[in-house]
Amino acid sequence: MNEAGLTRAEKFWAAAAVTPFLLSLALLGIAISRQTFLAFAIGWPIIQVIGYAGSFKRSGGQIDHPLVKTQVWLHWMMIAMLGLILMRVL
Repeated sequence: MNEAGLTRAEKFWAAAAVTPFLLSLALLGIAISRQTFLAFAIGWPIIQVIGYAGSFKRSGGQIDHPLVKTQVWLHWMMIAMLGLILMRVL
């Protein structure tokens, strides 16, 4: 991170990383209230925290490093697969 703050690309990737995490917390709340889908809803935020922490550590703190970008894309693919599953069920 430079002294002036985050660059535009770093802000984009930070926002792209936060969105799946917030969606996973929302899914966790819904799963707890309905008592369904609990294993996935509990595990997904934990996997995200471990994955983001590991990739951020290995990238040397660079938000727009390829490791962090790959981690973000993996969680966006998970959202897409979850959406497809829910569309099939509903």
